[in-house]
Amino acid sequence: MRDALSNIKPEVQGLKAYALRPHSASIKINQNENPWDAPGRIRSETLKRIETRQWSRYPDFVAANLHEELARFAGWSADGVIAGNGSNELIQALLMVTVGPGKRVLICEPTFALYRQITTVLGGEIIAAPVGSDFRFDPGAIRDALRRFKPEVTIICSPNNPTGQVLDDDDLREVLHENSGVVAIDEAYHEFAGHSVVPLLRDHSNLVVLRTFSKAMALAGLRVGYLLAAPALVTEIKKAVLPYNLNVFSQTAAEVALDNFANELRPLVNGIVAERERLFSELEKISGLTPVRSSANFMIVRSVIKPQTVFTELLGHDILVRDVSSYPMLKDYFRVTVGRPEENEKLIVALREIFEAMATSR
Repeated sequence: MRDALSNIKPEVQGLKAYALRPHSASIKINQNENPWDAPGRIRSETLKRIETRQWSRYPDFVAANLHEELARFAGWSADGVIAGNGSNELIQALLMVTVGPGKRVLICEPTFALYRQITTVLGGEIIAAPVGSDFRFDPGAIRDALRRFKPEVTIICSPNNPTGQVLDDDDLREVLHENSGVVAIDEAYHEFAGHSVVPLLRDHSNLVVLRTFSKAMALAGLRVGYLLAAPALVTEIKKAVLPYNLNVFSQTAAEVALDNFANELRPLVNGIVAERERLFSELEKISGLTPVRSSANFMIVRSVIKPQTVFTELLGHDILVRDVSSYPMLKDYFRVTVGRPEENEKLIVALREIFEAMATSR
């Protein structure tokens, strides 16, 4: 009998599945989630709106109302919007309509691992332009890769996960002018940076912007994302999106969150940004740690102790962080999500204890 695995692409068999360690802790600051739950007003209004919906009926084939609200919120046109089951679905849809054997995707590493994962599964080739030694984007390295390899797609996460750096608008304009392919900017964390490239959409038909409700919008459990691009490009990307991809509950919650962003969610974002700066300052004071400034709701931290050891020690304090030492350029780093003030304080105290104990043992 033929082995069923012989039908799986060799490139796929060589991959490791995107996964997280199966750990849990009271202080969970490993996935860049919003530490605050969705406000009560958003939760109650969502439940009120779906109370009369029949569960036996499909959601809207096209989430037209949500698309209109997203367009108003983002400052773009509704025919240039796709709502999806998380922004990951839309990253996959974009790559499905552009990537196949012999096609190239340019990324700036270290970055979100899913870009490489999906490209490889689709049979494409990843071209990696390294960021600078300070983790800022290197425009020269990006331009060089564009000229040498002429990729069909360029994906840049800005602010970048896991480093937290933002690509300058002037540098992006150069990338767009240099590029004959699609340029996708993943803005999953843009609210924490106070910056967006959406205004550039009007002048660049090859620009795609990806966003999510999982971070600043505090709806990670409902899996909502959206894509903004020229209507002609959106028409093609939609062909890779499954019908009824966004359930009724998620559509409704997203609409309510947009209605209440300014009053309910913006204050939470501002509080996280303030805590990010406080956490950075406190970690700087701990001998053996070097945090890296970030424009997102997380930061990477260089450690003189192996990151795997820091991870284990913090888990013993009931704190879960992300070991990112397997990423390119990050062998000495772990990543922390900005939590609530009391969670951040417990993290600071625990790290002080760990690193003071290390100094005493020397």
